[in-house]
Amino acid sequence: MAQPDTRSFLFLQGPHGPFFGQLGRMVSAAGGQVWRVGFNRGDQAFWPDKTSYIPYNGSPEDWPDTVAGLLDDKAITDIVLYGDTRPIHAQAVGIAKARGLRVHVFEEGYLRPYWVTYERDGSNGNSALMDTDLAQMQTALDRSETETPEAPAHWGDMRQHVFYGAAYHTFVLLMNGRYANFRPHRAQTVRDEFQLYLRKLLLAPAIWAQRKIATWRVKTGGFPYHLALLQLEHDSNFQQHSPFTTGTDFLRTVLEGFAHGAPAHHHLVFKAHPLEDGRIDQRRTIRRIASELGVAKRVHYVRGGKLAQLLDHARSAVTVNSTAAQQVLWRGLPLKVFGDAVYAKPQFVSTQPLAEFFETPSRPDGRAYRDYRRYLLETSQIPGSFYSSAGRRQLLRQVVDMMLAPHDPYEALARGQAQPRQKLRVVK
Repeated sequence: MAQPDTRSFLFLQGPHGPFFGQLGRMVSAAGGQVWRVGFNRGDQAFWPDKTSYIPYNGSPEDWPDTVAGLLDDKAITDIVLYGDTRPIHAQAVGIAKARGLRVHVFEEGYLRPYWVTYERDGSNGNSALMDTDLAQMQTALDRSETETPEAPAHWGDMRQHVFYGAAYHTFVLLMNGRYANFRPHRAQTVRDEFQLYLRKLLLAPAIWAQRKIATWRVKTGGFPYHLALLQLEHDSNFQQHSPFTTGTDFLRTVLEGFAHGAPAHHHLVFKAHPLEDGRIDQRRTIRRIASELGVAKRVHYVRGGKLAQLLDHARSAVTVNSTAAQQVLWRGLPLKVFGDAVYAKPQFVSTQPLAEFFETPSRPDGRAYRDYRRYLLETSQIPGSFYSSAGRRQLLRQVVDMMLAPHDPYEALARGQAQPRQKLRVVK
């Protein structure tokens, strides 16, 4: 392995907020050369070292040639990015892999909320976990004696997440003149994104009241119910690793399966993603389809909130490939998954047709899932968060050493060289 003082790291886009800037500073302190490419004013605002900042003002079509040139000019050995499916990242990853460079990928935690994910070469549907079976994980765990922490009940730093998202889009909306060729990786314009963040902040009290009332009705209704865990339609995990083109396709599939298979006294509860911003009127769409199928009186919609409150009394859950499904499995509840997911192992995810699943859902193998979860906690799941200051401090204490290590987290465990694990502390 090249020593830190002979390695050169190229940072691309990171999570909203100061995490990548702080990570770059620590990598530099460890002896690595650090560079950062910024694609808009939001990227620039959160990168404190202006001498290592490289603004990209070219067109999307010119990016592959530009990044290839940067890899040569800066003698890059490692690239660092958040999520690997947005076009600028996917193109850079392809070029870096072809050259045999290390690719460090950060993502939201597979075991949210108090962990983040660090992998090499790919995440989610591109993760090494997709090709690792449970037997291989159990063999690797023979070298480990880590106890499995309890599953946290709620997201640790949602307010900071929303704040940094709003700040980032404010910079892009109002101060982006230098980056005239910038195009967001999502369909919405930057102005649309900013307006959606602002609308969510202004409507927060009304949304809170609606959520409380809807949750109370479900909890006090006295009926058996199944949960449908919704995702953001524009999220890369939904777009790149699922069989659905739109969120509406998923809603209809679930409602049809429920209408055809669930016992007549059972209900269905759709739980919105905590960051759902209203760009799609999910509640109206659900009501319309449920009415068409004759099950409107047995279908509910809860906008955000704590998943644990609903899971405590649920009979089963369905999702495309949401990471929230890990909480479902931790509680031993039956789970049906439609897309590619790192946890979609046959030992604990149902393979039943959807109508049959709603009628008599098969339970997961709890022991197998505990082994799987323990494997994640020994490898790619790092205590901390991107958005809160305490979470970033906790994360940085461990992740730089993992980046400098010769092997990725999964191979390191198999070799008996896994990094020491920190004790989990709740970070807010």
